[in-house]
Amino acid sequence: MTNVQQRSAIKLENALAEISKFEVENGVTEFHVMIHATRPEQTFQEQLDAVLNTYYNLLETELKGASSVIKRYFLSDAANQYETLIASVPEAPACACSVIEQAPLNGTKVALWAYLQTGIGCGTFSNGLYRVQHGAYTHLWGGSAVAQAPDSEEQTSLLLKDYVVQLLANGGHLAENCVRTWFFVQNVDVNYAGVVKARNEEFYTQNLTSKTHFISSTGINGRNANPDALVQLDTYAVLGIKPEQMQYLYAPTHLNPTYEYGVSFERGTRMDYGDRRQVFISGTASIDNKGNILYPGNIRKQTERMWENVEALLNEAECGFEDVGHMIVYLRDTADYAVVNQMFEERFPDVPKVIVHAPVCRPGWLIEMECMATKAVINTEFENL
Repeated sequence: MTNVQQRSAIKLENALAEISKFEVENGVTEFHVMIHATRPEQTFQEQLDAVLNTYYNLLETELKGASSVIKRYFLSDAANQYETLIASVPEAPACACSVIEQAPLNGTKVALWAYLQTGIGCGTFSNGLYRVQHGAYTHLWGGSAVAQAPDSEEQTSLLLKDYVVQLLANGGHLAENCVRTWFFVQNVDVNYAGVVKARNEEFYTQNLTSKTHFISSTGINGRNANPDALVQLDTYAVLGIKPEQMQYLYAPTHLNPTYEYGVSFERGTRMDYGDRRQVFISGTASIDNKGNILYPGNIRKQTERMWENVEALLNEAECGFEDVGHMIVYLRDTADYAVVNQMFEERFPDVPKVIVHAPVCRPGWLIEMECMATKAVINTEFENL
C-alpha cells in the first residue's frame, strides 16, 4: 500500500504504455494510462491494434481489477480513422469514450489516455452520461457530445442546454456538480469566439458568474469525425458532493481571473474526499497575472512559464508535480515538438503524458497543458471517494 503516485513504463509489441497508480488502504485505486503506438510506418489498423492489445494486456496484468471510467483516443485523421476505431473497440459502450482529432506528435496515428479505478463494479449509462457509483458519490462522465446547428455559438449553446438536462435527469445541477469540461473546437482561431459567447450566456442562466464561480475547463483545437461538428464537449460531474469539498484555484501571483479577458472558466479545482484530494488543472499556458501572453514566439520560455503557472496552481492545492497522474500537452506548431518533448522528458521522464497537435485558443500561445493530480489526505468530515 502506498499513498503517492507510483509510475512505470512498459514496452510491448509496437507500443509503449506509461502508467501512474495511486492507492490508499481500503480505498479506490486510481490509474492513469497513456498508450502510444511506436511504429509510425505501420497502417492505422496496425497501430490501433498495437494500442488496443497493450490496453487489453494491461487489464489482465498491471491494471487487473480496474475498470476504465473514461478513455480518450487521439487520432491523426478522424474522418478516415473513426469508423475503423469504433469497429475495433467492441467494449466502447463500457465507459465514457472520447474520440478527437489531435494528432500525436511522435509521428504516429493514434494514442490513448485511459483513467481507471478499482472497486466500481459495473457502471451504467444514464441519459447519455456514464454513471459510476462509489459509496456516497455518483460520478458522471461524458464524451464526444456534439450538436446539430449552423455555427459554433449555436452548437455550444445546444450542447450546454442538453448537458444541463442530462444532469437534472440524474439528480444533478451544472453549478453544483460539474467539475470539469473540455471544449474541442474545429478551427479554434475562427470558431472559439462563438464558444465563448454561448458559454458565457448559458453559464449566466445557471448562476455561474464572476461573483459565484465557473467550471475548470480546456478550450482547445480539436476535430470530431463529423466535419459539421464544430464543437465537441466532454464532461465530468460528481453527485453527492458538498460545496465545502470543492475549492477553486486562482494562483493570483501568476494568473489573472479569466473573466478579465471575457471567458468563463476556473484555472483549477480541488476536490476533497475523506481519503484523498483530487486536483483538476485546466488548460494552462504562458500568461501573467494581468492576462498578457508571455514570451511571444519563444517555445522554450513559454514552456517554462507554463510549468511555473501549473506548479503555482498545484501548490495552492497543497500538491506538486509529484502528485500528477497524467499530462496532456497541446502544441500549435508541430515544428516545436522536438524541443518540447526533450524538455518534458528531462523534467518529467516518468509521468504519463502525450503531446498532440492542437492550437490554443489565442494564437500567441504556442503551448498549453492540462493535468490531474491525486494526493492522500484525511478529512474525517467527508466520505471517502
